[in-house]
Formats: sequence, structure tokens, C-alpha cells
Amino acid sequence: MSAASNLPLSGARLWDSLMEMARIGATPKGGCNRQTLTDLDGEARHLLQRWAESCGLTLTVDRVGNMVFRREGRDPSRPPVAIGSHLDTQPTGGKFDGVLGVLAGLEIMRALHEAGAETEAPLLLINWTNEEGARFSPPMMGSGVAMGIFPEAEVLAKTDAAGAVFGEELRRIGWQGSADPTDLQRLGAYFELHIEQGPVLEHEGKEIGIVTHALAQTWYEVTVEGEEAHGGSAMQYRRDALMAAAPLIAAVEEIALAAGGAGRGTVGSVTVSPGSCNVVPSHVWFSVDTRHGDPERLAWMGERLHERAMEIARRRGVAIHVEEFWHSPLTPFDPALVTRLRDAAKARGLLWRDMPTGIGHDAVYCARRVPAAMIFVPCEGGISHNEAENITPAWAEAGLKVLADAVIATANG
Repeated sequence: MSAASNLPLSGARLWDSLMEMARIGATPKGGCNRQTLTDLDGEARHLLQRWAESCGLTLTVDRVGNMVFRREGRDPSRPPVAIGSHLDTQPTGGKFDGVLGVLAGLEIMRALHEAGAETEAPLLLINWTNEEGARFSPPMMGSGVAMGIFPEAEVLAKTDAAGAVFGEELRRIGWQGSADPTDLQRLGAYFELHIEQGPVLEHEGKEIGIVTHALAQTWYEVTVEGEEAHGGSAMQYRRDALMAAAPLIAAVEEIALAAGGAGRGTVGSVTVSPGSCNVVPSHVWFSVDTRHGDPERLAWMGERLHERAMEIARRRGVAIHVEEFWHSPLTPFDPALVTRLRDAAKARGLLWRDMPTGIGHDAVYCARRVPAAMIFVPCEGGISHNEAENITPAWAEAGLKVLADAVIATANG
């Protein structure tokens, strides 16, 4: 029998809460635009607060706006067990990315409250600030500050594209608290439920993904310097920065495929100068995002990128600079918590598989400082960061049950 089998967990209530939250920032195509530290983010936070306080939780807000709701345990001296994710979205985001994890945690708290049940350790429900990084970059700022990865002052000073300052916007919407974010490094465990944001679970007919680790990542900035020329000039004498960049951009995909099944390579942003239709480009900048489950293979991908850049530069008479600007190490999730999630999925009779995450989540930053684990549920077509993002109520309920079992077993263990 599962740890939470006697709790009145309600998949229907979870689904209704997801749909009600989705009305805040609803878009015409059925998604959500609820970017961090906007008025809509503030409205969503107030709704979560009302729901959480109605089932007996007490709220603390820290200096970067992380919302932490506490439910006392029989032994308040024990490190708390936390459940969390985020309410902020992309500009054309969906209803479930992040929100599912927060509201599934809320449903567990509601069920415990209704049953009058206690856990040994206290429980926390966390809404992390700015997981998405859509308005203020980089992503995962709230968990990054809490886990000591980003300096608090640096995050508070960040600006968006319009020049608005993170700390000022946090105060403007009324969600800057006084608690120390790094207090969350004292967690006994952290769990996060999330949609997969990929097609694997749906494709394989699995209901649950047990996330074992996060892929290592290295991001690069590539600059190609050529020479401007008239669009009517002879082809053989050109030093065209864009025509040099094009094969290097194509090589990013080739390198990722050659690195094996866990290799990922993405060029997500490109700028071309001077940007005139009849001028040969002299300058191209683009980003490269590389990921792999084997740090040695990730390093190999970077070496191959540099080699191809040198080869293309020599052949085309241009200068190419490849500079690393961000790295995230391979991050394993806690083996004991991962085993507990597997046991919960088996006890519930659910179809599950182990898998990595190639995407950053607050749980990945938490895993650098505290025992942490993640659960994935399928999403239709693997579509996410998109207004068409969708899951089924059955998938949501399966994730809720596995999450509840593991959380309560951990808090009582």
C-alpha cells in the first residue's frame, strides 16, 4: 500500500485549479502569458496564497520573491521536505509548464489538511521566482540565489529589455519579502513534478518519467568577422561572414548527432550586420547551446566546434571566435529519493521509465545543495513553451500520486 493511499487526493480538484490559474494571463490561442514580476504574476501569486492559507499553510517570502508555504510536522526540528516549481510563463507559454508542480504540491497539502493528517517532518510548498528567464535573464533566478549559484545583489540589479530593474519590479508588485533565500539550503529533501517538454514518454506509452540526472551543458558565443562588399561584387573575392557562419551553424547539428543519443546542439539566436539586402555581411554573431549526459563527450563537442570554426575560417578568409560563456555540470539527482519515486510508481501500477532531463529546472539547481528528485509526466507531442502545450487529467493525476507517495514517505522516514 502506498504512503498516501488513504489521503483524499483529488485529480479533479488539481485539474480545476490548473484551469483556474490558467485564466490569469490567458492568451487567445489557449496558452498563458504570465511573465515574471508583471501584474499578472502578482495576481497569480495572490491566488496561490489564498488557496494555500485556506488549508492551513503559513507564508514566508524571501528577498528575491520566492514564496515558501509551511505545514508543520510532528517534529519541527527535522529539516523540511519541500515540493516546488514555478508560476511564471513564457510570453506564449502553456497552462502546465511549472504550474503543474506547484498546484500538485498544493493538492497534497489540501488532502493532508482534509484528512487531519500529520507528517513527522515539516512540509514546504515553494513557488520559485523567474524560472523561465523570459523577461529577466538568466532563468532559474529564484532557486539560483537560494542555492548560492547567483549573487543576490546581481539578480536584483538585472534589467529587462525595457530597462525595468528586477528588484524594483519585485517591490512594485508587492512581492519582495525579508527572508534570507539561502535558508532553503537547509531542506531535508526537494521534489519537483513537471511536464516532460519532450515526446519520449508519450511515444513509449509511459505515464511517469523518473529523472535520474540533468545533462551537462556548455553554451558558446560565436563571432564571424568578414568584409562588407557590394551585392554586385564578384563571388570569388568575397569574405562573406554569413556564408562562413552557415556551414558552422549546420555543423552544430552534425556534431550533436555524432556525439551520440544524449548529444544536443542548438543555435537559437543569430544576428547579421550590417543587415542590408545588397551588402555582403561583414559580421555575424550566433549562440550555440551544447548538452550531453557524458561530460567527456560534451567536451568533445566543444573541441569539434572549435576545429570546424578554424577550418572554415582558413578556407573562407574570415576570422571566427568561439567563446564559452556558461557551463552547467552533469547533475545527478539523489539516489535514495530516485529509488523512492520508482517504488511509488511501481506501487501505483503505473508505466514508468528512468530518463535524464536535457532542460534546466529549479530542481537541478536544488540538487547541487540538497537531496532532490524530479518526476516527469507526458505532454502531447512533446510541445512546450507554446500555447498548444497540453497534458491529460490522467497524466496529471498519475504524477500527483507518485509525488504524494514519495514526499510523505520521505517526511515520515
